[in-house]
Amino acid sequence: MTRARDLPGDPLIRSLVQQARRSQRGAVSRRTVLAGAGVAGVGSLLAACGTGGTSGGTSSSAAPGTDVSATDPTVSWANWTLYLDYDDESQSYPTLDAFAAETGITANYAEDIDDNDTYFGKIQGQLAIGQDIGQDIVVFTDWMAARMIRLGYTQELDRTNIPNASNLLASLQEVDFDPGRKHSLTWQSGFGGLAWSKEKIPGGLTSVSDLWKPEYKGRVEVLSEMRDTIGLIMLDQGVDISGDWGDDEFDAALAVVTEQIASGQIRQVKGNSYKEDLISGDAVAVIGWSGDITQINFEYDDQWSFLLPEAGGTLWSDNMEIPIGATHKANAEALMNYYYDPVVAAQVAAYVNFICPVDGAQDAMADIDPSLVENPLIFPDAATLAQAHVFRSLSAEEETKYNGAYLTAVGA
Repeated sequence: MTRARDLPGDPLIRSLVQQARRSQRGAVSRRTVLAGAGVAGVGSLLAACGTGGTSGGTSSSAAPGTDVSATDPTVSWANWTLYLDYDDESQSYPTLDAFAAETGITANYAEDIDDNDTYFGKIQGQLAIGQDIGQDIVVFTDWMAARMIRLGYTQELDRTNIPNASNLLASLQEVDFDPGRKHSLTWQSGFGGLAWSKEKIPGGLTSVSDLWKPEYKGRVEVLSEMRDTIGLIMLDQGVDISGDWGDDEFDAALAVVTEQIASGQIRQVKGNSYKEDLISGDAVAVIGWSGDITQINFEYDDQWSFLLPEAGGTLWSDNMEIPIGATHKANAEALMNYYYDPVVAAQVAAYVNFICPVDGAQDAMADIDPSLVENPLIFPDAATLAQAHVFRSLSAEEETKYNGAYLTAVGA
């Protein structure tokens, strides 16, 4: 299973999106208050954000698509929902409009990705034979970005066309799934941690083990993304998920999931739709994602808290890549370069409220939305990052084994 953010076809989520966008008329920032979305911790770095996997596709040795950027000033970009600044009045993306005005390149933007595996499944056949999938940029989470690179489904970036890539945070300049950052650049990052209803759990939570208290039975949900749910439980059991662990550690964490499902403690295992159950009150405590909680807090008057547990939370990133058959490579690189300008990155961060990967964007945010400058969910400090850990890269064999075991345990 994979991270599924706001599903474009889901009526409730679409309703929330429309309401949120209507409430932002005339404003750059999607939210102005994030009170209560606390994150705790002390000292490390946003580094080694690889969570690779190599299973799930046939390798390609196809040559890159012919670049027609010089004669066709367009670029096509497939991204996740609510992952770029949007203006409801003009029904457009302000930074994309500014990009077109600055460069003469028109961007065709599509919120086509609602799940890593689902989208990969749609395009894998074409990628394997080097065909153009109709997109010059796609955005995948670390482990799927790794799979794309290892299967030969991406084009190597010409960094001379992306000088602003030097603004990528130092801790993201090198990742284990893409040495030298030759095929990918981080778009945004986020945390996996604990979230709960302030009304139903006024004392709050501090650890994953708190989810298993009898008073929450049948009202707890965990994520269908194995790396976040198993990762948080492993951390709670004292395992360094970015380090050298194996079957014994994984099996011990999986046993907790199995036991809590069997006992009825866990109500359901879900992707992004756990938000609906928090809103309805069917769930009072979850393993969830930072951006989701800040989003529903904005719409529903700050009813939930988010925390990286004492033992640590998970850290993931989504990455821009150019598919092997893409035919507007230089234009895609121009767009990447544009979004690594700190001012532009700050405009995006003010809307999406995920972790901004661009050095200098925090300073630029002071002129856009001062209330977000010190927000640890957008610009985490060393204390916050010390509590966030990256699930280590998996081999193809481990990917198949661990995902299969998790899917069996959760009944998917």
